[in-house]
Order: sequence, then structure tokens, then C-alpha cells
Amino acid sequence: MADEFDPEKFEDKYAHYFNELQRAYKNAFEQMNDRYDSELIHGIDQTVLNESEPFYEDGEFRVELPENPRERIRGAVAVDDETFEETLDEYVERIESELYRTLGVDRSE
Repeated sequence: MADEFDPEKFEDKYAHYFNELQRAYKNAFEQMNDRYDSELIHGIDQTVLNESEPFYEDGEFRVELPENPRERIRGAVAVDDETFEETLDEYVERIESELYRTLGVDRSE
């Protein structure tokens, strides 16, 4: 685990928090893969989240997705729009939760 979290260092997150970022994404992946269709989770991981970007702003983590996430997975995995959106939303929430946990940051209420 990282030393005490430094929001300024997170601006250069890959230099200062690379291992923690990997761990947070991996933990979220494992949780989602245990609960949902592994083909869908792998598809989201490889076509959408591989180009996502975590940010820490105003005391909160957020994961920014690439443009057109639905279009990115179309053709790779057969899934209806509603299932895709619900699964992606939960996956992003899990990543954000894992970022808080892995980096030892308290969630602001």
C-alpha cells in the first residue's frame, strides 16, 4: 500500500501510484467476474476500461470512460444495452470503491 495519499502526486498517478491503480482495477475485475458473465466482464475490461482514466478531484475519485463505450464492445460481446449499461455502471463504482480502499482514502459524505 502507498504511504499516505497525496492528491498532488495523483496528478502524475502512473509514476506515484501505478501498483495501487493496478491492484484497484484487478480487485474490481475479480469481484465483477465472480458475479457476472465472464465474457461480458472481460469484454468491458478489454474494450472500455483499458482506456479509462482515474481522477481524484474535489476529494473524490472518479473514473472517466472513453467515448462511446457501448460501441466499443459491440461485435465483441453479445449483450443488450440495458445489461451493458447496468454492468458497466457497477464496474465503475467498484473501481472507484477500490481506489478509495487501496489508496487508504476516506470517502467524503
